[in-house]
Amino acid sequence: MTTTDPASSGEPTVLHVDMDAFFAAVEVLVDPSLRGKAVIVGGSGDRGVVASCSYEARAYGIHSAMPSAQARRLCPHAVFVHGHYDLYSDYSKRIHAVFEAFTPLVEGIALDEAFLDVAGARRLFGPAPGIAAAIRARIRDELHLGCSVGVAPTKLMAKLASKAAKPKASLKGPIPGPGVVVVRPGEELAFLHPLPAHALWGVGPATEQRLRRFGVTTVGDLAQIPLETLTTALGNALGHHLHDLSHGRDPRPVEPVRDTKSVGHEETYATDLVDPEELRTEALRMADAVGARLRSANLAGRTVTVKVRFHDFETITRSHSVVGLVDTGYDIARTACALLEQVDPTPGVRLLGVSVSNLAKGAARQLTLEDLDAPAWDEATRAMDAVRSRFGDAAVGPAALVGEAGLEVKRQGAQQWGPRGRRDR
Repeated sequence: MTTTDPASSGEPTVLHVDMDAFFAAVEVLVDPSLRGKAVIVGGSGDRGVVASCSYEARAYGIHSAMPSAQARRLCPHAVFVHGHYDLYSDYSKRIHAVFEAFTPLVEGIALDEAFLDVAGARRLFGPAPGIAAAIRARIRDELHLGCSVGVAPTKLMAKLASKAAKPKASLKGPIPGPGVVVVRPGEELAFLHPLPAHALWGVGPATEQRLRRFGVTTVGDLAQIPLETLTTALGNALGHHLHDLSHGRDPRPVEPVRDTKSVGHEETYATDLVDPEELRTEALRMADAVGARLRSANLAGRTVTVKVRFHDFETITRSHSVVGLVDTGYDIARTACALLEQVDPTPGVRLLGVSVSNLAKGAARQLTLEDLDAPAWDEATRAMDAVRSRFGDAAVGPAALVGEAGLEVKRQGAQQWGPRGRRDR
């Protein structure tokens, strides 16, 4: 009897796991009264967007990134839930624990999806399609959530396969899909070429419109366009990128560890802000939240950036790189507020953001001459972190953030999908 080494058998070993309507499904778990209803997670205000929705809502044509006002017109009886980022983050960690029980090679893409490389796990757990089925079963049994899995030789094909494995929407709830779709080596082009061109990464509405001028509607059509024509029409980088993808070429490995590039917080407001002092207070609130996240991740950064979007959607950014590193709300706010002084808010500010980039891990803070005229916040910040760890984020904070409702602090994910409306839960 001979034994075949699975590593040399030509089996697909890349998985893409995508949770089914993740945010909406978690909301239904914590509030069973939502089951069977058209649930929309996002901001219900006029400037809100849809983050996720149940399959009952999708049956009305609602999808993520759709303006909430449009979603409300399509389904007036929909239940809007503002969203609970901390809750989704907690479930995401538990989902990743399931992934890591099968392989250490897990590349998280978002809270609700990840790539896995199971090449080294097949001796222990069997072929990749069986691993995909086992992952689905564990997530269903342990977390009571659904997911779809694509299995393929490359990340591109695995992601497209997971989409093909998804449930279908209906007014009565999701119609189960295959759950797992496998694309084996040699089958890539047969699976890929009938798909619409916008299925490929990098083909947005504008690029799709350009491609239509060449008669391109499917990936197969795109594959027939000469490389020189694509680079002339779309530019060298995008032309080469789409040419490779249309032929199923995607050499990118699954990368378990990806360094954080920046940490930030931004918010869209229900009404435009025009008062400079109000903007300064909002910047301080965001700097406090960004600093807390940096310290929690043992990070500090050199570059502070403010992002401002005006009433007419014109968006500007202003950045400043400091000497040394910053990770406290005070230091971030000091730079952010100085940058805001360069911005005229008279046209009305609909969105404000504060972020820190050029990050270093575990780096000590270097004192500068500016610190001679400013209080050192390191000890106060450590004390504040300890209090918040025990009593919650709103237990202590800068006095400037105290309003009529008490201490108002920003939390990660808060207002991520637009301002809260009267119909939000």
